[in-house]
Amino acid sequence: MDALTAHLSELGHGLVTTVELTVVTTVGAMLLGIIVATLRIAPVPLLRAIGTAYVEVFQNLPLLALLVLFVFALPTIGITFPLFTSAAIVIAVYEGAYLAEAIRAGINTVGVGQAEAARAIGLTFGQSLRHVILPQGLRAVIQPIGNICIALLMNTSLAAAVGVVELTQAANTVNLIEAQPLAVFTGAGLAYMLLALIIGQVTGLLERRLAIVR
Repeated sequence: MDALTAHLSELGHGLVTTVELTVVTTVGAMLLGIIVATLRIAPVPLLRAIGTAYVEVFQNLPLLALLVLFVFALPTIGITFPLFTSAAIVIAVYEGAYLAEAIRAGINTVGVGQAEAARAIGLTFGQSLRHVILPQGLRAVIQPIGNICIALLMNTSLAAAVGVVELTQAANTVNLIEAQPLAVFTGAGLAYMLLALIIGQVTGLLERRLAIVR
């Protein structure tokens, strides 16, 4: 316990970075997920193929390999970003593929008759999606989206492998100084568990308030 209290500042900084990384990547992954889900149901075959390719590629590559490629390989061709930005981009792009499938599943719960009714009153595909289908589809998959956000939180720990000083990296640094892995990593694990519980509570609350009972 002394190892934790003696390094609260470093661990607190790492925890804040983890929260920031989670929030930024969740927003980015949600935007990408909505775009890719839209491509997956688009009436144009080429757009559907692009959406499918995106999902297949990023669901079949390891996140750690993508992080290493982005952080260490791209600079060799002159493309560089700050470490935090690099990690946020890669995690958002990766998790966007999973969120796209969850959102597409939600869209599939919307009755065909509603899409036909939207077209019957003159709405375009984009207008139907924005005003009729997507709002209902998202409300149908709040809990699955929450579960993916919890997985995203856990995946932010991989950013430590490329040098981002988030909670896992901060805990590792403290452990190198104090040599008390049980106390240090148990503390870090409890912090991750607390954050996951908060996400679960928030999504549970949203589901109770917004979910559509069919």
